[in-house]
Formats: sequence, C-alpha cells, structure tokens
Amino acid sequence: MDSGLLVLRLVVGLLIAGHGVQKVSFRLGGNGLAGGTEEFRRDGFRGGVLTALAAGGSQIGAGLFLAAGLLTPLAATAAMGVMTVAGTVKWRKGLWVQNDGYEYPLVLVTVAAVLALTGPGRWSLDHLLGPATWPVWVSLAAIAIGPVSGLITRTALRRPTADDATNGRTPHAKAAD
Repeated sequence: MDSGLLVLRLVVGLLIAGHGVQKVSFRLGGNGLAGGTEEFRRDGFRGGVLTALAAGGSQIGAGLFLAAGLLTPLAATAAMGVMTVAGTVKWRKGLWVQNDGYEYPLVLVTVAAVLALTGPGRWSLDHLLGPATWPVWVSLAAIAIGPVSGLITRTALRRPTADDATNGRTPHAKAAD
C-alpha cells in the first residue's frame, strides 16, 4: 500500500505542480506570466497578474507538498481548491476532456481527497517528521474546505459579463480588474 501511495502522490503532485509552473513561466510549455494572466482573463477572472501568481503558486506548492507527503491534509486542501476552480472553468463544456470538459480536474480533486483520507503512507515526510496519520476530522475538514474554498475563490474573482446586466446582477467595479 505504501508504494502505491508513493506513486500516486508523485505522479499527481508533480502534475499539479507542473501545471502551476506553466501558469507563471515558460517552462514545461508555459506561456509565461503574461500568458497565464491572459488565460485567466479569457476564463472570466479578474485580478490579472496577482490571480495568475496566486493560482500558479498554489498549484506549485500543493503539488510539491503532495508529492513529498508533507502536511498532506493541507496540501490536499489546496490542490482540491485550485482544481475545483479549474473544474468551474470547464463546467459548461461537459464532463469529458476531449471536449475540454472538467474530467481531469475532477480526477485530481478526487485523488487529493483520497490522499487526505488515506494519508501519505510510510514513504513520506509526514511519516518521517511525525504525524504518519492525521485525525479523521482533519481529513474531513480538508475534503470540505478544499472545494468550498475553490468555489468561493471563483465567485470572488469572477469578472462580470454583459449577461449579468441583462439578468439583473450588479456588475462589480471595473477598477477591480
């Protein structure tokens, strides 16, 4: 079981971290910070460079901590949060990834939740440094807080659209963009 958790943590953690690197640099096929900023604007976010830096930094940190098995519930919370945001961007396109749907973010959210529940295993920094297993309430809190924080983030950073005015929603100040 420990070797399976190690492989799972390494693959998923490094993929999430790599995704973050792409948001803020030209490494791993990224388009640099300007490209990451533009991607967020196209996806309906405001906040510009700060949004790209926060998202990229969260993905890098969460991914590396998951891969290392360090503070696993906290890392899983952050991973679930950023990947929930990604899922909201792709929601309208349906489930399947071949249509640019939310299948992949959903898989990553699920794996992070599983790691929060199972713990990182023996071959992890958590095990080496002390808490090899976390109390169940910590795992359950991580599973609740991660996606909810992603939904709150998406709501807070959502850029108003022309549809908002026609649907009676009050647009946010343009200066916030």
